[in-house]
Amino acid sequence: MSAHHSATELLTLHGVRVLGAPGTEQLARRFRLDAAEVRETLLDAQAFGWVSRYDFLGDITWSPTGARAVVVQAHRDFHPLNRLHGSACTNWQLHPTSWDPTGRNDHTDLRWDAAALVDLERADAGLGVICGRLTAVLARFDGYAEAHRAALRQVQKGDAAWLDAPDRASCQLVWIGFHEDLLATLGIPRGSDN
Repeated sequence: MSAHHSATELLTLHGVRVLGAPGTEQLARRFRLDAAEVRETLLDAQAFGWVSRYDFLGDITWSPTGARAVVVQAHRDFHPLNRLHGSACTNWQLHPTSWDPTGRNDHTDLRWDAAALVDLERADAGLGVICGRLTAVLARFDGYAEAHRAALRQVQKGDAAWLDAPDRASCQLVWIGFHEDLLATLGIPRGSDN
């Protein structure tokens, strides 16, 4: 089995994070990369808002922007919403009774369903706030909140499949996708962020 060779872009950005405000030449030397490619990668990353350039006593150094702090806070804020969303989805799918504690929800108890929808709406509103903050620093988070809201509207109109159907951008699939993106951004393995 041969060793994996990472792309110049990945090594450059990784180096900015771990080397402590390195210069272009230092990054190129550390990872045995072409200095011109490293320079272009850094300029592109600067244009995307991922790194900042500093001139210090005639030397140019690079450092990560504050996006990580925003993502870390978003992850913290997401925890209670994730529990709320999970509980609301469970309550939409199941309706315990005294004779069947895991009984399937037949959606005839309108108060039960209304309570689950209120919780889904609260989770949806929180997702919108978190995505707004994230999108301000990492544009790829744009779209999750809108997709979740669109699916929730379909559930509210009575099409329950939009809650968890695997064949569409249902509430649960959008939520899971967002959560996975958040974890991947922070380098946290799924299941270890509880």
